[in-house]
Formats: sequence, structure tokens, C-alpha cells
Amino acid sequence: MTEKVTIADVARLAGVSRQTVSNVLNSPDVVREETRQRVLRAVEELGYRVNQAARQMRTGRSRLIAIRIEPDRDGINGSVLDRFLHGLTESAARSGYRVLLYTADDDQAEVDTFEDLLGAYEPDAFVLTSTHHGDLRTAWLLDHKVPFVTFGRPWSANSTGTSHAWVDVDGAAGTAAATRHLLDTGHRVIGFLGWPSGSGVGDDRREGWARTLAAAGVDPAGLSRATSDGVADGEKAAHDLLRSDLGVTALVCASDSLALGALHAARSPGLAWRPGSDAAERPVAVIGFDDTPVAKAVGLTSLSQPLAQAAAHCVALLTTLLDGQTDPGEPPANVLLEPSLVVRQSA
Repeated sequence: MTEKVTIADVARLAGVSRQTVSNVLNSPDVVREETRQRVLRAVEELGYRVNQAARQMRTGRSRLIAIRIEPDRDGINGSVLDRFLHGLTESAARSGYRVLLYTADDDQAEVDTFEDLLGAYEPDAFVLTSTHHGDLRTAWLLDHKVPFVTFGRPWSANSTGTSHAWVDVDGAAGTAAATRHLLDTGHRVIGFLGWPSGSGVGDDRREGWARTLAAAGVDPAGLSRATSDGVADGEKAAHDLLRSDLGVTALVCASDSLALGALHAARSPGLAWRPGSDAAERPVAVIGFDDTPVAKAVGLTSLSQPLAQAAAHCVALLTTLLDGQTDPGEPPANVLLEPSLVVRQSA
């Protein structure tokens, strides 16, 4: 039987004290980067494995961060949170945490799951996704003093001066950049496909398009359509806009699912070409949001979210909370990131 590797063995190989090894494994932020890397190399070389049960008894921490797996939808936009989850797992591991996954169908089911997980596994914190108006989950976690961060802003009307940390991507900045790109390439009458009013994310993305179009002297009234987030829904809504007498020559969409449907409509017989500003005919331009693998496969211009960066910020905010490094008098930290436009054949 292979002899068990101890923390003393790691300390001896790395040329540091056992306390330093413990700090690297439990509180890596207090150790110099050079020393931390030396210890981690020794851990890997020796194959040292932390006794999680002993660590939890000693520190009172499970080193677990819990997050919900989003339900499967159309197989297109679901990849966005899959990429975020991958980034979160990597960032958590670098900080000495592991990710605990769970499922829930709605807010109340998720709150019930919080109670179950806290009783059975004692996760140190939660990461919430898909924030929305009237979110029950944040209120429950705040009431029970459970550390958490949200990937997504709080969208309620009274969310000014929020009482929890969040990281988000600026959807309005993204659709504004997409609209400016289309204006710069000669389009004027630019439509928008989004979701029904009341979706915080959807309203934010629509606002960026409308504000930019109005600033260019184009009235956005009548140029948007709201529908469910699916390919068939996007195709139907795009047909409605393109067959109108509004003269729409380009479409900005709130998701790649809607954009893929819009692309089907825009390339259908009788709708595929529109007069350009120079009187030459051009294909109807389409821009999506989320830069999914499907967008890359079909040549769809789309807005890419910095998901790995967002995940890293979530972990950084959580570790700051868990390590007690926040000032009680200071408001919770918020991070708003900008997406980038990936230009392909569709626009």
C-alpha cells in the first residue's frame, strides 16, 4: 500500500512551514504568489489530497459553492450558462473551492433546495443566475444571512442601492454597439426582436437599440417585435417586420435563438434582399446576442459575453465576503461588464 502523503511532506518538499501549506490550501490570498505556486507544485508532485472532512471540522467551512443547473431549452442559448458554469468551476478551483450543482424548476423550489443543501452539505455560498423582477431567492438568502452573489442585476423597481453583490453584462451597451455597427454600414431602418416587456434582461437589451436608433434620428416606434425565445418564434416575428411597409433592412435580436429564426426569414424567397442606401441591393442584416456555437457555425454576427471574466468576478466577490474582508458600512460590490461584437457574414 502506498504510504499516505502528509502536509509535513508537502512542507518539506516546498521548503516552507506546515502553516504556510495550510494557508495555501485554506486561505491562498494571504500567501505570496511565488510561494503559493511552489507549494502547489509540491502538492501536485506528491499527489497530496486534502482531507475535506477534517478541514471542515477545523475551519467550519465546506469550501463548496452551490449553483443551479439551468433547465434545457432550445439547445442554443443554454450553452451560455454552460460556459459560465465552466468558468465558475475553474475560478472556484483556483481559490480552493468546489462547485455543488442542483436543479430547481422555479423560485420556490429553489428556496426549498437552499434549505435542503444547507442542512445536508453546508455550502459556504450560492451563485444565483437568471435574476428577474420579484426574485424570491435573494430575499430568502438575505433573511437567512447566507453569503451569495448573483450573475445578473436585481431588476426590481426598488433595486437602487442593492443589498447584495452582483456581476452582470451590460446588454444595453451590447445592442447599442450592434445598432451603431449597422448604422455605420449604411442601414437606417433597423428592427429589433426581443422578449415581452417585464424581462429585465430583455428590456435592457431593447433599450440600447432604441436609444441608439433615436440618437441617429430614426424613430424606433413600431420597429420592434416581442415574442418567446425560440427559433420558430424569431422567424415568425421577423417575417412580420420584414413584410411590413416599414422598409426594415436589418435586425438586432435579443438572443441567438431569435436571430437564427430571423436569419431563416431574412433568407427566404422574396425577403432576402432589400435596397441599400446606395440603391444597390443587399441582404437583410441580422445580429444576435450571446455568440453561441450555432452563431459561429452559421456565420451569424453576434454579441459575445465575457463569461469567464464574469465567473471570475463572482468567485472573487464571494471569497471577499467569506473571508470577512468587506466593510459593513460599504455598499455591496457590483461589476458591470461590456460584451463585444463578433462580426461575421450575416451583418
